[in-house]
Amino acid sequence: QVQLVESGGGLVQPGGSLRLSCAASISMFSRITMRWYRQAPGKQREWVARITSGGATEYVDSVKGRFTISRDNAKNMVYLQMNNLKPEETAVYLCNTYYNFGSGWRDYWGQGTQVTVSS
Repeated sequence: QVQLVESGGGLVQPGGSLRLSCAASISMFSRITMRWYRQAPGKQREWVARITSGGATEYVDSVKGRFTISRDNAKNMVYLQMNNLKPEETAVYLCNTYYNFGSGWRDYWGQGTQVTVSS
C-alpha cells in the first residue's frame, strides 16, 4: 500500500524559507519519480517540481532559483527547500508520484501540508 505523508509547512514571512518533507512508504522508492504540487484556495493544482530516480530535477519557471527538490533514497524521503517565499505561494503543498504498482498506472497523493506566507 502506497502512502505519502508531508510535513514541514507553517507560517513564514515573505522572503522567508521552509523545508517540506515527504515520507513515502514505497518499496521501490529509489526507482520512481517524485513530484511536488501546490494548490491555493480557489485555484487549480499546480505542478512545482520533480526529481527522477536518477536525481534529475525540473521546476516550474516561477520557482527556479528559489526552490530545490531533493531525495534521500535510504530514508524514502523527498524534500522541497523553499527560499525567498512570496505571499502568492500560500497554498497546500502535496507530494505525488504517478506509477504502476501492480494495479495500473495512477496518481498517488499525500494529504498535503499548509504553507502560509504572510507578514
